[in-house]
Amino acid sequence: MNKQRYASVWDAIEDTPGEVANMKLRSSLMRALEAQVRAKGLSQTQAAKLFGVTQPRVSDLMRGKINLFGIDALVNMAATAGLLVEMRVSEAA
Repeated sequence: MNKQRYASVWDAIEDTPGEVANMKLRSSLMRALEAQVRAKGLSQTQAAKLFGVTQPRVSDLMRGKINLFGIDALVNMAATAGLLVEMRVSEAA
């Protein structure tokens, strides 16, 4: 059996570099939003109000349901919560 090594889980499961980049961005945004909820000790209802979404949406976020979130929605939630979202683009290694 030949074992392959990947830089990230997304490299292993996604088919194209674009899909990998998209999933990496989405997962980073989701982790930042989840960290914000935990750091502030917010309930899901309080987080929903802070993010400008519904409580079930926050539940999906906290449970890591990445397939339910696009980059736009996550950026909007972060900005509404007062988080600064920056993106860096560079040449691939």
